[in-house]
Amino acid sequence: MELDEKKNASEKEAEFEVHQHIDVAEDLPPELEALLQTEPLKGLTSSEVEERMVKFGKNEISEKKTNPILKFLSYFTGAIAYLIELAFILSGVVEDWIDFGIIGGLLVINALIGFIEESKADAALDALKNTLALKSRVFRDNKLVEVESSTLVPGDVIAVRLGDIIPADGRLLGISVDGSEAEVNLQVDQSALTGESLPVEKKRGDTIYSSSICKQGQMLAVVTKTGANTFIGRAANLISITNEQGHFQKIVNQIGNFLVIITLTMVVIIFIYLILRRKAEVDKLSKTDVFDVLRDVLVLTVAAIPVGLPTVMSVTMAVGAKQLAAKQVIVKRLTAVEEMASVSVLCSDKTGTLTLNKLTFDEPYLKPGYTKEDLLLYSYLASEPGANDPIELAVRTAAKRDVPLLAECTGHTIPGFKVTSFVPFNPATKLTQATVIDHHARESFKVAKGAPQVIVKLVGGDNEATHAVNLLARRGLRALGVARTVPGTLDQWQLIGMISLLDPPRPDSGETIRRCEDMGVVVKMVTGDQLIIAKEVAARLGMSRAILDANSLTDPEATDAQLADRCLHADGFAQVIPEHKYRVVELLQSKNLLVGMTGDGVNDAPALKKANVGIAVHDCTDAARSAADIVLLAPGLSTIVDGILTSRAIFQRMRSYALYRITSTVHFLIFFFIITLAFRWQMKAILLIFIAVLNDAATLVISVDNAQISRRPDKWRIGQLITLSVILGCFLTALSFAVFFVARDVFHIPDDAGKQSEDDTKDGRMETIIYLNVSSAPHFTIFSTRLGGFFWENLPSLTFTAAILATQVFAMFISIFGIKNLTTAIGAGWGVSLLAISLAYFVVLDAVKVFVFRMWSFELTVRLWPTRARKERLRHKKERIAVQERVHANVTRVRAVCKIFQVFSHTCLHSGNSSVP
Repeated sequence: MELDEKKNASEKEAEFEVHQHIDVAEDLPPELEALLQTEPLKGLTSSEVEERMVKFGKNEISEKKTNPILKFLSYFTGAIAYLIELAFILSGVVEDWIDFGIIGGLLVINALIGFIEESKADAALDALKNTLALKSRVFRDNKLVEVESSTLVPGDVIAVRLGDIIPADGRLLGISVDGSEAEVNLQVDQSALTGESLPVEKKRGDTIYSSSICKQGQMLAVVTKTGANTFIGRAANLISITNEQGHFQKIVNQIGNFLVIITLTMVVIIFIYLILRRKAEVDKLSKTDVFDVLRDVLVLTVAAIPVGLPTVMSVTMAVGAKQLAAKQVIVKRLTAVEEMASVSVLCSDKTGTLTLNKLTFDEPYLKPGYTKEDLLLYSYLASEPGANDPIELAVRTAAKRDVPLLAECTGHTIPGFKVTSFVPFNPATKLTQATVIDHHARESFKVAKGAPQVIVKLVGGDNEATHAVNLLARRGLRALGVARTVPGTLDQWQLIGMISLLDPPRPDSGETIRRCEDMGVVVKMVTGDQLIIAKEVAARLGMSRAILDANSLTDPEATDAQLADRCLHADGFAQVIPEHKYRVVELLQSKNLLVGMTGDGVNDAPALKKANVGIAVHDCTDAARSAADIVLLAPGLSTIVDGILTSRAIFQRMRSYALYRITSTVHFLIFFFIITLAFRWQMKAILLIFIAVLNDAATLVISVDNAQISRRPDKWRIGQLITLSVILGCFLTALSFAVFFVARDVFHIPDDAGKQSEDDTKDGRMETIIYLNVSSAPHFTIFSTRLGGFFWENLPSLTFTAAILATQVFAMFISIFGIKNLTTAIGAGWGVSLLAISLAYFVVLDAVKVFVFRMWSFELTVRLWPTRARKERLRHKKERIAVQERVHANVTRVRAVCKIFQVFSHTCLHSGNSSVP
């Protein structure tokens, strides 16, 4: 009895598992639901349309245009810009027209560079508008009429047919335009909106989305949402509200704030001191006296302000953008070049980005006695020639590629075979069928291809095949059954096998992900496709399968901090909509991470705009291209690696220049602040300007210097940068004072204290000596600031070295021989010695720099600046490190135990074998 029950159980017909497509839930408020009860074949009346148009507005995406003049003026904002503008105004007040022209020119050039490079920033909304349908067929006043899509309102009944761009979000009614029940369900391609790799079947009661495309069927739908309330409208709204200050601009402002504070503080003190000193020298201060002091202070300010900082940074990034363009990486927003170097998390869309967005033949299930070539040959015979259906196209492509007999075939003309009749796909039967004459075997047979459950039923059932299809479905693969009639009959069928289809990863995606992770960039998949498909693709790409669904992002019981941790530890998210992708980027940014985002569809556009660096891939939609900062012209993601490497090289050059420029400013201000107050000594204004212009012009070539590319994401450590700049500036100040005192007290060169007139009694040599020292010593420091290690670890390029040395050799020659009204001749001894000392001193500064970098740590900064937030952050960091160390120790112990067990098993095996006679 028990044996019979077991036998019956084993023979019980296996059932196909049904994997439901999970669509986006659309909740409609009751008041809107009441407006949707329109009689299908009558539609709304004209008066109802007018009334609802007033309430809901036009069915279009509103756009907010930025005034170009205001946009241009916005580039004159920021800490450094304000200080330069102050100097510009003061130059005009004291009638120093040379400085007035130079400073004004630099301000306009910097603004023009930013304005021109980012003039396309508002194009994303225009691209989204272009995806909307222009005309729609709608029932109104008892007639089916064609109207402008912008006039649709909730409650309108629209007709959707093959090839239509759906004009608004709607609910399918399940009936045709004549009122009869629709024969087939719709097949809708909404991949650009949701990221799903295949057209989705939509039946009565389902929601269709504006901008998706009808691929099969015809049906009426009632409009539920229009304009900004549609699925695509919400995406457009996310783009329009994302207008945050860029990461690089924040960094420049932080540097600028520091320089503004120290510059203004010291300059104001010097101004007050000089005014008091002038007042002590004359009975009554005149307007001319005040202007003379103001002019002196202004010159000092202009020389101290890094007026070239924005220009050098922009030129460096522009050169990098040109280098990337040669690698088919187009940079739309210039600062994205720098920000890409700091990206530590790269979120990537799946469909069309990591994958080909094209169904492809995968490993099939075969019945005994049949090969893959057999399966593809029979499936080709049962395929419809010329059909653009993605499944048919995938089968025909694979058959022509893998079956030599079919390589040059067109249609059903196949050597050795003749198709005598063909039954195309019918949604009711869900299969295609062909009758074929085999000339070699001299017999006729039938072949069928279709839905697995239909083909299995056709052959009379097959439990093994059913289990195989279920296994494929659990992995997210689409299965297709192929069968033929038994030789000698035309009504008995036998199964050949099951074709499996998948949107496969791009050939370079796996390698790109591996290389990104080697460079410290974590890649996360964020897709609108189904969870099982996302996990399968992740596994094939070598990623972990810790993919979560969209519900984990909308958990009402989780705090933002918990959601951010969830995003940090997950390998990706599936079944997400544009708002979810945007949210993932936002949560990761809340963890102080710089986030990159890659994508190609309308659904990716909000996240592309929100990310620190948005990257639109090859063949992307206009919306994605417009919202992105970087556009890839070559297929695949491999060029992203080139982009990261190039951007990190650019970052190193920019940090090198920033460190050098801040150090020079600190040295300049401290030295002239002390020497003016303590020794009443001043330098000619023209020499101060000469130093600033000549040295900044030379450092423009840093954009082509060699760079040491970091293995990890780069980061602006402003505290470290400013601290090191102050330390190096103080060392340079010490050198300048040493030169001053040696010249004055050892070589007895007059310092001409307080003598500002150009008379014959002024010696002038001290000015030239200090000029050459202040020009060369900080300038040679750039050889050290180029990298974090010792300068010889990565030597500078010949072009860069030549440019820096040339400026200082020029300064040396005009110091040795002198120029009338500029420098007093000091002779070759002083000139060569000063240049040699400056060149050797940068080696000392290089050792100081390396020492500071090695000593620097977050723990040290907390001790130096112990705020509550920083101490709390340090505590969390120590706890995290302790947990990691415990995990590592436990893993090491487990591995040791496993190794001992393996040795023990090996020993037992050998001892057992040795006892065998």
